Amino acid sequence: MKKIILFVYLLIGVSQVLHAQDFDFIAPSFEGDFEIDSTFTRDGGKSYEVSASGMAGEYGRVNLSYVFTDKLELEDAGEFTAFAWTQNGDDVVTATLQGTYVKQGPIFKIFSIDLTSERRMNLVTGIANFVERTMKFEVREFSTD
Repeated sequence: MKKIILFVYLLIGVSQVLHAQDFDFIAPSFEGDFEIDSTFTRDGGKSYEVSASGMAGEYGRVNLSYVFTDKLELEDAGEFTAFAWTQNGDDVVTATLQGTYVKQGPIFKIFSIDLTSERRMNLVTGIANFVERTMKFEVREFSTD
């Protein structure tokens, strides 16, 4: 019961912060469509590492590497950090990703704010389906100016 109450407070807090911020989206959204290449744990199930690759708008083919954790021990929600990289010709773009996930039935809803090596900030929402081995995202670049 404590976990449910803590999770509700967390959701209320996050929604209040998001409503207080004015995101200025500076580009149309684009989709990312990824296939999960591998999943594993090194620590007996305290964290899970996931690699995926796929296409993401103007970035082309992107490689993702996630570490999912559940530091609040909510069992159906948690947080992640990740790294992304892509190469188009000679240009290499990297990104750090930080966010949260919530399990709903067979899927995981993912929410992330990402920073690229091009100094772009992206707001990302999506779903991961580990049965179908897919991850699908909507990405929107925003400015804090």
